[in-house]
Amino acid sequence: MLRYKADIKTLIYMFLTTSLFILQWTSIGVHPVTYVIYCFLSVSVAVITHNHNHVRIWKSDFLNTLQDWWLTVFYGFPVFAWIPTHNKNHHKMNNRPGDYTITYRFSEKNNLITLLSYPTISGFYQQKAIRDYLKDMYKNKKSRFFLSISQYAILVLWIGAALFIDWRKALWFVIIPQQISLFSVLIFNYVQHVHANEESKWNHSRNFTGLLNFMLFNNGLHTVHHETAGLHWSLVPEEHKKVEANIDPALKERSFWGYLFRNYIMGLFNKKYKTDSMRLRRIEQERIEAERRMNEKSEITEGALTA
Repeated sequence: MLRYKADIKTLIYMFLTTSLFILQWTSIGVHPVTYVIYCFLSVSVAVITHNHNHVRIWKSDFLNTLQDWWLTVFYGFPVFAWIPTHNKNHHKMNNRPGDYTITYRFSEKNNLITLLSYPTISGFYQQKAIRDYLKDMYKNKKSRFFLSISQYAILVLWIGAALFIDWRKALWFVIIPQQISLFSVLIFNYVQHVHANEESKWNHSRNFTGLLNFMLFNNGLHTVHHETAGLHWSLVPEEHKKVEANIDPALKERSFWGYLFRNYIMGLFNKKYKTDSMRLRRIEQERIEAERRMNEKSEITEGALTA
């Protein structure tokens, strides 16, 4: 019933997430080892949510609805929201003006402050797209509207029941992991696009080619994902190889953690470790070219008047 056999890995991650939730809630509590693993799995939930909204995991609509509900309670937000904010907006605008998730809304810098503030800012501006989507579904597709609302209902019931049963456990095993999931996916989006060139066919995204892809369903290969959004995550590495030579070396990173440490920690002490904005370089080149054309036009006009 799976569309792709590779999603057996997805099901294993889901099984481990659910099992650890039950184990921690019922017996072992907050153990450093299991909790770190659980937090990593919470990050993977965000990636699975992203993948599922591009390529539905199941052939069955009923199973896909159950998948939506499972993802909603572990992700911490109704997963239908990816449709208006990500599928229909981000992939269309790709960090250009009009993208609700643009990385340069208030600053062109790429530092620790812009990194950590981005999830809150981006999340806030995405809410309008979600409201508009729900209004449109209510007017035109009532069945989809009620399916979307069902995700809100299930999420509220999940969190409410957890808080009622044991608010401390709810905090550790429901709310904090949900926030990690929500926060991490926006951090991924930020580092994959910040200081890239949103107008370039190949240099609009930063790519990570290391262990991250094995752990998180090839989520580090972002350029090819934007070029072929409907491609299943298991097929992305093969497609990436076809276009890798077209991507600027500055946007090809081996290690995700190495990039974070170099740019956001070492960059505090030495600017050579920080990223150079391809976007600002393009804008400056466009300005210089516009001035050159204006000067040429002025010289031609003056020459004609003199003659």
